[in-house]
Amino acid sequence: MLRTSNRRWTYFSPAEDIAPGERTGRFRIGEDQPVRDAEGRSRVSAEDAAVALIDEAELPRFVQRRFTIGY
Repeated sequence: MLRTSNRRWTYFSPAEDIAPGERTGRFRIGEDQPVRDAEGRSRVSAEDAAVALIDEAELPRFVQRRFTIGY
């Protein structure tokens, strides 16, 4: 429904495992599939998730799309 809407939207799907941790600023961005590390885990710190959300708010790159992040 959102994809066909005339409203501006962005949907953030955090990693499967999101928990308090360290802000690294070094994460990968994906779209419709989880971003996984070398061990196959989809994880990110809450601090890096916050950075990704602020970055998207300040400089939108995913208008009318979903995005995710992970290590």
